Amino acid sequence: MKTAQLASHSREDTLSLASRFAHALKGGEIIFLRGPIGAGKTVFVKGIAAAMGLKSSPTSASFSLMKEYKNKKHRMFHIDLFRLEEGEVFNLGFEEMLEDEKAVILAEWPDPIRHMLPQDRLEMDFILKEGDEREIVLKSFGRVSDALLEELCKAANK
Repeated sequence: MKTAQLASHSREDTLSLASRFAHALKGGEIIFLRGPIGAGKTVFVKGIAAAMGLKSSPTSASFSLMKEYKNKKHRMFHIDLFRLEEGEVFNLGFEEMLEDEKAVILAEWPDPIRHMLPQDRLEMDFILKEGDEREIVLKSFGRVSDALLEELCKAANK
């Protein structure tokens, strides 16, 4: 496991970080996003979608649980499992998501699916600070997510 910490000073910082992060995505990555409501998880997902050129802007998927966004070049699944328990998430179509090696999976409130997805994943914890300040703690678990963490840290320092 590798770890890193990043700082965001505003919504625009979070969008910029997500945009730089998106350029490191090759497909097949699984990213867990955790943090309280309003911490910037969905803003981060919006930034990734915009950088990938996806036409629709992601919104909180809390009421539909999973949304798919795609264009000719990219495919992204945005999962939001707020308020769900592990036993309530079996029929969401994880097999289809995992079969597409070009798809990126971003899961907010991921604990109910932690044991259903491969272990190689990047976990991002969004921590509220004063005002618009956020600390983002990253942990990688596996070869693919280790490389992604390194790319994200390089991109954050540009």
